[in-house]
Amino acid sequence: MDVEDCLEIAAASSIEFRVTMLDPWYNKGIGGQRDDYTPYILRLLDLAARVSEHVYLWGFPEVVAVFIDKLPPSLELVSWLTWYYKNNPSVIRGWRSSQMACLHLARPDHTLFPEHFLNEAQLEKKAEGKLRYMPGPTSVIESSLQIGFVGRKEQTGHKAQKPVAVYEPLIEMASMPGDLILDPMAGSGTTGAVAQALGRRAVLCDHSEVYTAIMEDRLGLERASLALSLRRREAPIESAVAHNAPALIAVPC
Repeated sequence: MDVEDCLEIAAASSIEFRVTMLDPWYNKGIGGQRDDYTPYILRLLDLAARVSEHVYLWGFPEVVAVFIDKLPPSLELVSWLTWYYKNNPSVIRGWRSSQMACLHLARPDHTLFPEHFLNEAQLEKKAEGKLRYMPGPTSVIESSLQIGFVGRKEQTGHKAQKPVAVYEPLIEMASMPGDLILDPMAGSGTTGAVAQALGRRAVLCDHSEVYTAIMEDRLGLERASLALSLRRREAPIESAVAHNAPALIAVPC
């Protein structure tokens, strides 16, 4: 289903998601362009803020920068995240092509979990009450931003697939094991793969039947049989989350 429909249903449910991952096309290139891209993304951010405590928004720096001073009142900027990979496999081969940005947004009363990034010595000091300050993860992550020459073992056939290593620190910083993650534009299902690996649960959705099938195959799960309707909201998500054993539910059209 469409991302707005998914977010509206999630917002109307009683389920509290910890994180919403938003990775739209960046209004250029293969994804095409739409004149109302800025108000469109702002609508998604407003809905996502009603759904979860944390929201991640992906894009090129010049694309996401315009949203920082236009955020819904219910969201604030936690961190501007950027990725750098010195042997970037981009066909552009330019110094600019290795940069990507992700805005970590959250409600004002949000909770962060930097303890997930402590080493053994720091954890021992924390247990003894001797840790003088809580160091957080860097805002620059050295990882390839897209599956290509790097990470071919993860390749699913999706044209813009991000590696598991890129999503792991985002999920760890904003959630605990058992928490529920929403990705309404899930593409190849990387959010679901990370949720499985880290002991989180996830609801995934995509408007593409092809990508939904890719997610099911990648994660080894069957599609949840949900009768979803914007006109008849009878808690389909609550029912699926409560009664499905798998760590992920692929929400189809």
